[in-house]
Amino acid sequence: MKENLSIDLKNTGSFVAYEEVFALAQRSVIHLDSLNSGNGAGNDFLGWFSLPDDIISQLDKIEKAAKHLRSVSDTTVIIGIGGSYLGSKAVIEALSHSFSHMQRKKHHDILFAGQNICEDYLADLLEILDDRNYSIIVISKSGTTTEPAIAFRILKDHLERKVGKAAAADRIIAITDSSRGALRSLADLNGYDTFDIPDNVGGRYSVLTPVGLLPIAVGGFDIKAIITGAKAAEGITRHNRNAAANPSLMYAAARNLILQTGRHIEVLVGFTPKLHYLLEWWKQLYGESEGKEGKGLFPASVEFTTDLHSLGQYIQEGQRILFETMISVRNPVKKCTIPSEKDDSDQLNYLAGKRLSEVNLNAEKGTLLAHNDGNVPVITINIPVLDEYYLGQLIYFFEMACAISGYILDVNPFDQPGVEAYKKNMFALLNKPGFEEEGKKLRERLKG
Repeated sequence: MKENLSIDLKNTGSFVAYEEVFALAQRSVIHLDSLNSGNGAGNDFLGWFSLPDDIISQLDKIEKAAKHLRSVSDTTVIIGIGGSYLGSKAVIEALSHSFSHMQRKKHHDILFAGQNICEDYLADLLEILDDRNYSIIVISKSGTTTEPAIAFRILKDHLERKVGKAAAADRIIAITDSSRGALRSLADLNGYDTFDIPDNVGGRYSVLTPVGLLPIAVGGFDIKAIITGAKAAEGITRHNRNAAANPSLMYAAARNLILQTGRHIEVLVGFTPKLHYLLEWWKQLYGESEGKEGKGLFPASVEFTTDLHSLGQYIQEGQRILFETMISVRNPVKKCTIPSEKDDSDQLNYLAGKRLSEVNLNAEKGTLLAHNDGNVPVITINIPVLDEYYLGQLIYFFEMACAISGYILDVNPFDQPGVEAYKKNMFALLNKPGFEEEGKKLRERLKG
């Protein structure tokens, strides 16, 4: 049996006692019970809770659709924003060769669009796609979210002109609402293959639905292993009322108690660049879930050892307003050792014969101790290796902890009312029908 993800709180003990963390975690079992019974805030968005079981029946269909796209194209563009792209990109980047774009062997490229409205980005993408045999996965519950809707309109037009409307329809898969919305209507009209976004799963909790799993499968990765890992994490968190043995309860409690000490920024740390987009996914998950009603930790991230040569100084000696959560990956997938040099001019022979992973692990330990000595609490989340199974564990663990943490803060962790503010202003400034008067007011403000 594989070991599970674990959480280490010994480097928070000088700031919040373990007994305090355990006590809050044990009291927070009531929030776990609320999630299980579905009687808490946002209870109409709890579909993610049982996804490790519920999604199993769809995995073969997802893999079949992925195989089709890989057979008819060499590149797939994933169109989506927020949770509609961050989860799949996090997993794909974590599992991919660091230089996959330069590999000569045949592989299927995954590109992303609709996560911004930068004209240069999309124009650059179109230049690349002129020479690619590509397909599209478009992800949007409504089909009218501005960024992905614009990208899909442009890319659909490009693909139809490139291969013809019928052939394009065979290369487009829509992941959207089961029965309503602009994208559902468009998919039905054009005969696109489709997958449903469950009504009771919000975007940032959707990695374990077709939203995340189809792009990951098209990338060539094992989605069944991801779900197996998520199922294992569900087993140690969802019905585990023993707080000390439930890492999601302990993490949620620890971060909230540290917040009460005046440290209102949580910095998620990875010691491999492969974790970059997992850190980005985590920032959306926690920022959008907790940042409301004047509450919540601000989620930030750093990549060590790289950022030790930039932000490391601030973390070590700047304002004591932050704490760190480190994702510690014990074993690398590949092997690289340091050679010996006869003259030892760079004075590195003391490392000769050592694997880079040993050096990196000791850099991690040294950083943890230094930052702890610098009055920075450090939570450590341990996994044995960065693979599909443990990514599945991390995803479910973080989702569960986020829901519990939101309830500890007494906010609804499943809504995002503040996201609409910029959209209304943008629509008004662009003279969207119905927003003309507000547009006039905003333009007057901008003049001042």
